[in-house]
Amino acid sequence: MAELRMESTDLVLHLSPAEKVEGVHGDLRAPLSAVRGIEVIGDAHGAVGLHAGIKIGTRIPGVVEVGTILGRSRHLFAAVHHDTPRGVRVSLEGTPFDEWIVGCA
Repeated sequence: MAELRMESTDLVLHLSPAEKVEGVHGDLRAPLSAVRGIEVIGDAHGAVGLHAGIKIGTRIPGVVEVGTILGRSRHLFAAVHHDTPRGVRVSLEGTPFDEWIVGCA
């Protein structure tokens, strides 16, 4: 399961080996100064589903959403599984991703 950790001056999204394959991506890192907000969300699958764009990774709506969504103006990385329906949204500025949505048990 994906895990958010603070490491020195960075926020790091650590992915499990399976999530790295599912998401076609490695761990993500952003400086703490780039974090604009963190929000608890009750339906992480629904939050990911609201984003339109090119999807790179694994997506079965409501079951697993791990990967990148490249929208016209926003880029999102999600790591949400059926056993992590709730989650957090990390809003970022000045990084390759505008937000991360991470499922939580």
